[in-house]
Amino acid sequence: MDVELRYIAACPSLTVIRQRLALALDAVGHCNTDVRLRLVRTAEEAQHLGFVGSPTVLVDGIDPFPESAAAVGLSCRLYRDGATVSGSPSVEQLTAALAERLRARQEPSI
Repeated sequence: MDVELRYIAACPSLTVIRQRLALALDAVGHCNTDVRLRLVRTAEEAQHLGFVGSPTVLVDGIDPFPESAAAVGLSCRLYRDGATVSGSPSVEQLTAALAERLRARQEPSI
């Protein structure tokens, strides 16, 4: 499983998402997965990457929390979990997203 964490400098949610991501990876049996960190430095780089805010997790190159109306740029990102809004997906949301990606990888191609 390929996991990348994209973020901007001084992202206030970086520490939290790294902790939650480690717990979620452990929950799906992938505690040894190397999470690549990618600092997005410029508006041009954000545009090129389609970066919709910090932090953004990509699993096998896919954003498991897509938002069609999200603007590309160097900004903080918010995640919703019911009525709660946070700067990071919850451990449960991350675990569900990782588990779904693992299931998708195991489905036979048609």
